[in-house]
Amino acid sequence: MATTATAAAATTSTAATSEKKKPVFVKVDSLKPGTHGHNLTVKVVDSKTVKATGGGSRGGRASASLNPRAPPRISECLVGDETGSILFTARNEQVDLMKPGATVILRNAKIDMFKGSMRLAVDKWGRVEVAEPADIDVNGQNNLSLVEYELVNVEE
Repeated sequence: MATTATAAAATTSTAATSEKKKPVFVKVDSLKPGTHGHNLTVKVVDSKTVKATGGGSRGGRASASLNPRAPPRISECLVGDETGSILFTARNEQVDLMKPGATVILRNAKIDMFKGSMRLAVDKWGRVEVAEPADIDVNGQNNLSLVEYELVNVEE
C-alpha cells in the first residue's frame, strides 16, 4: 500500500516539474537572420505556388501523399502583422492552410536565408494552425524579405 502512495507522489512531482511554458508571441519586425523558435500570429496576404507535384493522372494529392518519394509542394506566401511582413515558405500540407486572407498561428518558426534575404519557415518540429479570423492590418511597407543581408567575416 505504501508503494502505491509513493508512486503516486512521484508521478505528481514529475508532472509539476515538467509543466509546459507559455508560448511567447513575437511581432514580425523583431525577426532576425539565423534565429529560430518564434511563435507568431500572422495574416496571409498572398500565396504563390513555387513547386507543384506532378502526377495529376495518378489521382492528384491523395496518391501523392501516400507516395513517400513524391516531389514536395512548395508555396511562397506573404504573411505579416501590423509591424511588418515577410515571405513564408509553406511545404506540403502547410500549402493547403495558407489561403490569402486567413489568420494563422506559426509555432516554433525559424528564419532561413535564401539568396541573402530572410524567409520564415516551419519545419517538422513546428506547427501551422489556422486561427480565428483576426482584424490584422498588415504593414506591407516593412517587408523584411526585401532586405538583403551579406555574411561578413570579421578578422581580429
